[in-house]
Amino acid sequence: MTVEAHKESHGFQTEAKQLLHLMIHSLYSNKEIFLRELVSNASDAADKLRFEALSKPELLEEDPDLRIRIEFDKDEGTISITDNGIGMSRDEVIENLGTIARSGTASFMQNLTGDQKKDAHLIGQFGVGFYSAFIVADRVEVFTRRAGADADQGVHWECSGEAEYTVENVEWPKRGTRVVLHLKDDAKEFADGWRLRSIIKKYSDHIAIPVEMLKEEAPVAEGEEEKESKAPEFEAVNAAQALWTRSRSDIKSEEYREFYKHIAHDFDDPLTWSHNRVEGKLDYTSLLYIPSRAPFDLYQRDAARGLKLYVQRTFIMDDAEQFLPLYLRFVKGVLDSNDLPLNVSREILQKDRNTDAIKSALTKRVLDMLGKLASKDADEYQKFWDLFGNVIKEGPAEDFSNKEKIAKLLRFSSTHTDEPKQDQSLEDYVGRMQEGQKYIYYVCADNFATAKSSPYLEVFRKKGIEVLLLTDQIDEWFVGHMTEFDGKPFQDVAKGALDLGEAESDEDKAEREKVEEQAGALVERVKEVLKNRVEEVRATTRLVDSPACLVVSEQDMGPQMRRILEQAGQALPEAKPIFEVNPSHPLVQRLDQEQDEDRFADLTNILMDQANLAAGNQLADPADYVRRLNALLLELNS
Repeated sequence: MTVEAHKESHGFQTEAKQLLHLMIHSLYSNKEIFLRELVSNASDAADKLRFEALSKPELLEEDPDLRIRIEFDKDEGTISITDNGIGMSRDEVIENLGTIARSGTASFMQNLTGDQKKDAHLIGQFGVGFYSAFIVADRVEVFTRRAGADADQGVHWECSGEAEYTVENVEWPKRGTRVVLHLKDDAKEFADGWRLRSIIKKYSDHIAIPVEMLKEEAPVAEGEEEKESKAPEFEAVNAAQALWTRSRSDIKSEEYREFYKHIAHDFDDPLTWSHNRVEGKLDYTSLLYIPSRAPFDLYQRDAARGLKLYVQRTFIMDDAEQFLPLYLRFVKGVLDSNDLPLNVSREILQKDRNTDAIKSALTKRVLDMLGKLASKDADEYQKFWDLFGNVIKEGPAEDFSNKEKIAKLLRFSSTHTDEPKQDQSLEDYVGRMQEGQKYIYYVCADNFATAKSSPYLEVFRKKGIEVLLLTDQIDEWFVGHMTEFDGKPFQDVAKGALDLGEAESDEDKAEREKVEEQAGALVERVKEVLKNRVEEVRATTRLVDSPACLVVSEQDMGPQMRRILEQAGQALPEAKPIFEVNPSHPLVQRLDQEQDEDRFADLTNILMDQANLAAGNQLADPADYVRRLNALLLELNS
């Protein structure tokens, strides 16, 4: 049968071209990583064939035993990695090898720095394993045919690491893919049997199908006759046993780490992992990992996520998201169940009772794993929190049953240290609460500097009461669902009337009543000036060093949450703040003595605008504020 070549040249996607440039210029210091990535891709191709063959057994053709074969030619300077997995059609070759079809591409390229060490981590994080072939090769060929296609539907892809690649149809009798690497001069060392075997044992021993190489013939000793030449014989180099099926006591930490890199397509070690076998009402094995780097699409809630699902050791699907809640979407790993049918689909999983039971158990396991990491290694847990803390804060709204476990994992900045580092737990906070303190106090702000210098903290600093400093965008939404911890309600110090509970002494109460009474006339004058801008005006004892502040009504949405919703295009009803003045402050005392009503109005509006700025808000009319302030400054200098 003749094959119409139909050879075409294609240009790379811009991002792929830049990646190739980085690869070709030896981005990785550890060159042998290329073999791990290509073997991992071949393993994925075998998994996908096994899954599709469940409903279409004819795809296995006459070759049901899945394997990966690695061959080399020292004289030619080539290495070939061949699998008999699912293979690719012409369109799939162009899609998979000519573009980077993954969300976050633009973000990825923006993060490239030119620093080889840092960029190596980024590329590993982005997951572009095939391109690692160009670390050692100056020319790469791919021969492939999709399972079930005719022999004349084979495809030949070739690239020399430049701006273009070629694709043509070829005769390819067997399904699967063969990647041929034409090694660079400085990478010819890899065309060696013992070197390749050691790399496979190091990185790919856990691959669940055999990785084969030709048997190495023992050299003929002097005086011995050469044996009759036999047909070449392949042998498995790896253990070829799924790692999660082995006993934990038989698995080394390094094996766990390498398996993580295989399933996550990550170049970095995980922070921690949990390997567990469950027998009883449910029968399943799980191996769960916490990454040490966040993916680019972490905050794209509809991005691919989830565990690799196997049923009775048979691969079913990548990214089975039904077994963990959305706020744990960063977790990587494998789930192998004996209680699900082999023909299970995403739709069936959503309705299956076993799915819900496994999800509940795995969620608790992840939270326990994180709790153990927090108690055993605070520094490693801090790394985790810095990466994934904002995602964990989604938990209380999504997972009421585990709210207490989630609460113990939370970390915050607070006035206890006045450091931007979020390393204070709620248990620590409660342990430091003053006698009689009823609330866990917090303040929300757009950034740490604004939170730390907030006027709302003044009376709390004076009395030595700790306040949590919440500066993440999600925080105000989060505390709306995380309403209390250990029986202590959360209280926003910028909302409602000041309530210090029993921390307010009888003298404090008497002082507050006296201030309110003496400032009554001033409050009424200010209220008349600001009647269109505020809901209420009142004297306060919550301020020490500031003349005034804005407070949100107890039932109203905070300014941080309001800004987020407005940026999302949501129409919100108008909400006016409460204006509180500090009668003990010299500026307010000077204001109280002002007889000129126009000047009184100007000074009052200036105080109102300053309170807005101190709260981290934007002024509705900055030009008016500047005009009033300039007029006051000129008057002082006249």
